[in-house]
Amino acid sequence: MPVVRTLLSQLSRAIGRQSALSELRWMQQALSNPPPGISPACRSLDEMVARRVRGEPLQYILGSQPFGPLDLAVRPPVLIPRPETEDWTLRLADSLTPSPATPFRTLDLCTGTGCIPLLLCHLWPLGSTHATAIDISPDAIQLATENATRCGISTQAHAHASTHPENTFTPILADLMHPDFAQQARLEPPYDLITSNPPYIPQAEYDALPASVKDHEDIRALLGDTPSPLANDVPAQDRAKGLTFYHRIAALVGEHGLLRAGGTLALEVGQGQAHEVAAIVQAKAGVDKIDVWKDPWGKERVVVARR
Repeated sequence: MPVVRTLLSQLSRAIGRQSALSELRWMQQALSNPPPGISPACRSLDEMVARRVRGEPLQYILGSQPFGPLDLAVRPPVLIPRPETEDWTLRLADSLTPSPATPFRTLDLCTGTGCIPLLLCHLWPLGSTHATAIDISPDAIQLATENATRCGISTQAHAHASTHPENTFTPILADLMHPDFAQQARLEPPYDLITSNPPYIPQAEYDALPASVKDHEDIRALLGDTPSPLANDVPAQDRAKGLTFYHRIAALVGEHGLLRAGGTLALEVGQGQAHEVAAIVQAKAGVDKIDVWKDPWGKERVVVARR
C-alpha cells in the first residue's frame, strides 16, 4: 500500500486527486483483468503512472477504450474514440432498421479504430449490414482489422466462406483526398449509409491543443485541412475553419452517386461547424433532408442528411 500511496500522490500532482483516484483504479484493473484479447501497454503500475504523468493519454496506457458495449484496442497514433462519437453512433443504430432481408451497405470514411462501423455491425441483426471502412493510415487499418477480429465481426475476406448470415467489415487503405480515391478505395456505390468522423479541427485550434493530444494522436486524424492539391478548390475561409474534408465528402457523394435514394449520410462536426457543413452537404451532395443532432453536452455534433 505505501507504494500505491506514492503513485497516487505522483498522479494527483499531475491531474488532480479525484481524477487520479479513478485512473489509478482503472490502471490496476487493466493489469489484473484486461478486456479479452487486449493487453495493456505497460507491465507495471509504476510504468503506467510514469507515462501518465508525462502526459500520455490514459487510453493508450490501458490499451483499450469502451465504445458502446465494445472494448476496442487503441494505440498511438490512431485517434482515440471519443464519447460524443459513441453517443451519436448508438443513436444512429437505433434510428435505422436494416435486416437480413434488406441489408445495408455501409461506408465509413476516416475510420480510425473502426469504432463506428464495428459498433453498427455489433448492434444490428446478423446479416443486416456489410461495412467498408476507409483510412489513409496503415496503423489505423491494421488496428481496425484487429478490432474486428476481437469483436467477432468477419472481415470480407472470410465472409464468403460462411453459410450463415453475418455482418461483415472490410477495411481498405486509401487517401480520401486523392484525385482517384473512388478507384483507389474500390468503392461500389450506391451505399445505404455513409458515416464519417473526419478531421475537422481548424489550424488555430489545433495549435492550442494540449501536448497530450498533439504529441500522441495522428495529426491527419485531427487537422481539418490538408496540403493535398484538391484542397485548393476549397474556399480559403472554409479551409481556415477546418471544413476541407466536408467539401470533399459532399463532392464525392454528389459526383459519384455514393448514396442511394433514401440513404443516410452522417457526419460528425466540430463546435460551430454544423450549419456550414449542412450548407456544404446540401449544395454538393444532392440531399435536401438535413437534421443536426446535439451531443449529451448540448453541442451541435452531427449533420444527418437523407436523400
